Amino acid sequence: MIVLVFNCGSSSIKYQLFDMPDGRLLAKGGVSRIGEAESEAVQKGDRGEIRRQAPVKDHEQGLTAIREMLTDPEKGPLKTIGEIEACGHRVVHGGETFTGSVPINEKVEAAIEACADLAPLHNPPNLAGLREAKKMLPDVPQIACFDTAFHQTLPPHAYRYALPASLYEQYRIRRYGFHGTSHRYVARRAAELMGRDKYDVNLITCHLGNGCSLAAVRNGRSLDTSMGLTPLQGLVMGTRSGDIDPAIVFYLIAKGHTAAQVDKLLNKESGFLGVSGLTNDEGDLEKAAAEGHERARLALDIFAWRVKQYIGAYLAVLNGCDAVVMTGGIGERGTEMRARILEDMEDIGLTLDPEANARMVGMEGAIHASNSPRKIFVVPTNEEAAIARDTFTIASGGTV
Repeated sequence: MIVLVFNCGSSSIKYQLFDMPDGRLLAKGGVSRIGEAESEAVQKGDRGEIRRQAPVKDHEQGLTAIREMLTDPEKGPLKTIGEIEACGHRVVHGGETFTGSVPINEKVEAAIEACADLAPLHNPPNLAGLREAKKMLPDVPQIACFDTAFHQTLPPHAYRYALPASLYEQYRIRRYGFHGTSHRYVARRAAELMGRDKYDVNLITCHLGNGCSLAAVRNGRSLDTSMGLTPLQGLVMGTRSGDIDPAIVFYLIAKGHTAAQVDKLLNKESGFLGVSGLTNDEGDLEKAAAEGHERARLALDIFAWRVKQYIGAYLAVLNGCDAVVMTGGIGERGTEMRARILEDMEDIGLTLDPEANARMVGMEGAIHASNSPRKIFVVPTNEEAAIARDTFTIASGGTV
């Protein structure tokens, strides 16, 4: 079955084309800077690369450009668009409605739209993309895969905030968590690496990139996660502050900052960028720190400390774990950061093998020492492959 996977943003569309069930990637690409004069469409596949620069005013034109590249006579993987048999869509927020991936119908679209106020930057473009995909492929099953779904197994004492109950009852203010597709993918892969059933593992999965989150996984299901109502809660990130004293917001407003300014400060001007004053890129900060830049080193130390804190907390709520799993851009490639996070954790069963850690860059494998009671894995995430698997399963009449 040929499965097309979409990840639609406000000004971009990313996609991957898979041959299922073996998961062979046929092509990947995207359209960037939608709505701007200098839009770009790019596709890479076995038959070569296509790169086109022309204005793309909206998602409809974006999908037209993708259709043309997929069926390009010289470099496209398909002869006709009709070869696509199912289409999967990444949707960021499913609220409390969705506990897994589902076929898209009018009720599902309405529910995605109803969650837009919880993810105003993500759900509207996700919805726009899937509606355009339905027009392009009207007779093909369309499947929605939600970033929040994996975390719907959190118990109330983990997802509720200590706020008046009326705020939950009226506005559904609670912890939802994100990166669920990634956490689920690497948890399942870690179970395979250990030769265990997917529901027979207790793990701490660490998705560390420009956006970061941890999940405590008990018996293969999410028990707790670091992000909350929005992706702002939890770890320090590229430009997000992560956990702070909430009174800081009121303090800044009292000092003359508007709510919009504080929102921008916490989401786009903090984290690595805010502390270092240099960049939101962890790799660049490592280079700057090695050259003696103190604020770069401080940003890295704050990040590592926060991840270490969450690992310790999740070891407590899980009463131990079988393995810690590192993924995301930093988790997969950040050898120095992995060492910084896992330093001095031997007494709680986590001992890093420095040589294995240094070798494991963008690859899958173990980085724990032979005498480590708990395992440590690097597992490159593949959210698109997870979406393709769900899409294939549902389109074939199965359940996920």
